[in-house]
Amino acid sequence: MITGNYFTNNEDLQDQFQTIIDWKEIVEAYENNFADAEEYKKSGNDKLAFAPSSIEEAIEYYKSTLFSVGDVIGKQLAPRSAEMDKIGLKYDNGKVIFPKPMEEAMKAVIDAGLLPYSIARKYGGLGMPVIVQALAMEIVSRGDGAFGNAVGCFNLAETIEKYGSQEQIDKYVPLMAEGKFCGAMALTEPDYGSDLPNLQTKAVKDANGQWRLTGTKRFITHACGFGDKQSIILTLARTGTPTGGARGLSFFIVKTEDIFVSSIEKKMGLHCSPTCEVVYDNSPAELIGVEGYGLVKYSMGMMNTARLSIAAQAMGMGTAAYMEAKKYASERKQFGKLIQDIPAVKKMLASMEREIAAMRCILLEASRSVDLYLWREDHLKHKGMDDKEIRRDEQIRFWEKLASLFTPLSKYYITETGNSIAYNAIQIHGGSGYTEDYDVSRIFRDVRITNIYEGTTQLQVVACIGSVVAGMTPTGYLRAYLDKELSVFAATERLLRVRKIFEQIVTAFTEIKDSSIRDSLAFEVVESTARIINGMLLERSAARLSDPKKSVRLALAAEYHIDSIASLESNLIKIQERGKVAA
Repeated sequence: MITGNYFTNNEDLQDQFQTIIDWKEIVEAYENNFADAEEYKKSGNDKLAFAPSSIEEAIEYYKSTLFSVGDVIGKQLAPRSAEMDKIGLKYDNGKVIFPKPMEEAMKAVIDAGLLPYSIARKYGGLGMPVIVQALAMEIVSRGDGAFGNAVGCFNLAETIEKYGSQEQIDKYVPLMAEGKFCGAMALTEPDYGSDLPNLQTKAVKDANGQWRLTGTKRFITHACGFGDKQSIILTLARTGTPTGGARGLSFFIVKTEDIFVSSIEKKMGLHCSPTCEVVYDNSPAELIGVEGYGLVKYSMGMMNTARLSIAAQAMGMGTAAYMEAKKYASERKQFGKLIQDIPAVKKMLASMEREIAAMRCILLEASRSVDLYLWREDHLKHKGMDDKEIRRDEQIRFWEKLASLFTPLSKYYITETGNSIAYNAIQIHGGSGYTEDYDVSRIFRDVRITNIYEGTTQLQVVACIGSVVAGMTPTGYLRAYLDKELSVFAATERLLRVRKIFEQIVTAFTEIKDSSIRDSLAFEVVESTARIINGMLLERSAARLSDPKKSVRLALAAEYHIDSIASLESNLIKIQERGKVAA
């Protein structure tokens, strides 16, 4: 693996952080008039000692944190990722044994105080907006995807922080922030993957009023905990009748010590990430929130966060694959020249470069959309405003709707493109890439899961399509977003052409009356949506740069638009012609 600081040795990431991201907007949304710094002045609470008191301090705080993450991951984890993968996990009668290098890397992260990036400062976390959390997960996953899973699981404390009682928050969140408890998310069952409304794990109260869970969960990452640290397993179970559907499901806290890990999966990739089958046998549990809201509110909220995290994970792995391919092509000679100068390879590297830039654009825009509604909602709740009033807030409504589209859109686009980049990275390495001597083979195996878990690409398309159609009505929020963003810079003719074809695609799609035909064409619409948004974001980001970087990025955007025009024209033909067949 290429080593070094994974924050500073990534030029596109640096451009995003230093120039492109509107930090004033993000800091104002997240820091709530620097309430943590004000509280520190009053109480002297050590947990708030590093809370920023100005926009400049906040940016520096985020920057120094990401610098430290990049240093630990790029210099201590990455050089040992291949060794970790080779050792893998061992299972022994319910216990999972982790590779020593992985445990040492986690200790380094914990000792550096970098683990709890998504947990509030008052509970011992770093207190970071979502956009910084996404960058942190990208950096960690560039070092190793399995390690990214582990770090993300510790940060599941944010779900308890968001939905648990104050007693549960005080009991678990600070310990998870310290790295003393891991976390796990137990939704899937052997017979029910994405079909969550029909889950059968049962929860009943015993004579003492204690909730008890019985059933089996499958594909549960880190249900075994991490090393000597057990997990707080956030479990979806049925409190209603077996046929009660989504409204009969509730959300619970269960500890690793109260379940049995019956096996771990032997997987194609992510060999250091334990994927557990878990047996609940009258296991004691704590109800989170309100009974019956487990799926419709808590699990869906947790999954949306997880999907953005997986997008960031794939972003990191895709970046790793691209960097390795670029390095190899700059060193490998064939026919008397470096292979980076062979036209076919040069074309592949250029495509990978612009896709990496587009992936990071949509990842950060999805994160921005969450930041601009989530924290305002949180701040208004703490001011005592009731839910109905909050739901009427125009800013919250607008950005929450965009987030409900951008989250699955980024998950679909980044994970699919990350897979393509890893595939091409092996191709650039030639026969060497197919061996285990080079890291691209491991990256290729690891990234393959990202467009499957936390909802397959096909499910992300289902999650997107309604938002696209509703959002592109004359008064729709997606149309308003595109109109607003395109008005702040001088859009090129190619970008405006992509927008025009996109409008035709949406119109042709909505005119199809046969719902089965429409469903079969949803991917083409969603793919086209991603291309217009990414193209717009590439040009918007170029407008925030100065030459020569501005010119370079505009040239990159132009090539991206050419790909988009070809893709959208093809999608338009498919939709129009199949619409004729349906008619």
